[in-house]
Amino acid sequence: MYTPKPIDTSDITLTDDIMELCELISKNTHEVWSTNRINDGWVYGEERDDKKKQHPCLIPYEELPESEKEYDRNTSLQTLKLIVKLGYKIVKE
Repeated sequence: MYTPKPIDTSDITLTDDIMELCELISKNTHEVWSTNRINDGWVYGEERDDKKKQHPCLIPYEELPESEKEYDRNTSLQTLKLIVKLGYKIVKE
């Protein structure tokens, strides 16, 4: 049985500017997901229907419910924390 073992990033604190980056990455993550879904024939639907390829999240990021935004934010946040944990620096030019 597979047991996930993500690297612990609980000791990493990100700066305010990196947290702003996190939100930009989260929005882009949604845009990439939406583009892939649309390219696969999915359309907006009030309820998810895999047979009809309809999904309620095929809307702009800003219109998503907070619960959906949090999913993208958590992925972005953990990725940014991992980058820092591994010794990389994130620097805006």
